[in-house]
Amino acid sequence: MERLRRYSPWFYAAAAYNAVWGVVVGLWPNALFDLLHMPRPQPAALFQCVGMMVGVYAYGYWLVARDPERFGAFAYIGLAGKILGPLGFLFAAINGELPWSFGWINVTNDLIWLPAFIGFAIQFYRLDRKTKS
Repeated sequence: MERLRRYSPWFYAAAAYNAVWGVVVGLWPNALFDLLHMPRPQPAALFQCVGMMVGVYAYGYWLVARDPERFGAFAYIGLAGKILGPLGFLFAAINGELPWSFGWINVTNDLIWLPAFIGFAIQFYRLDRKTKS
């Protein structure tokens, strides 16, 4: 159990980050595109939906941080997003649909969190497997 709790600060930080990111994107959906000198998405509500989804993850991460034994499986959902998001970006950038500069979103939203999410997922899987055998 203690092995899982050592990841709680990471999940509290991820919860705070996602909550802030979700609110900012929800309120100012064009700000990132203006900063990167990209065309604004039309309608802006499309990117606001992305902000809403990122914001919803905040609650899941907070639950994992608060009670990792009970809610640890939620981390698998976050881990999937942190792997699939950068892969989707790479596909879009290689095909010229997004500029490479847009990848900074993946660095801050996904890649910096990967070591903690992977470490937690491995520990949670081992603990879950051990309790079921």
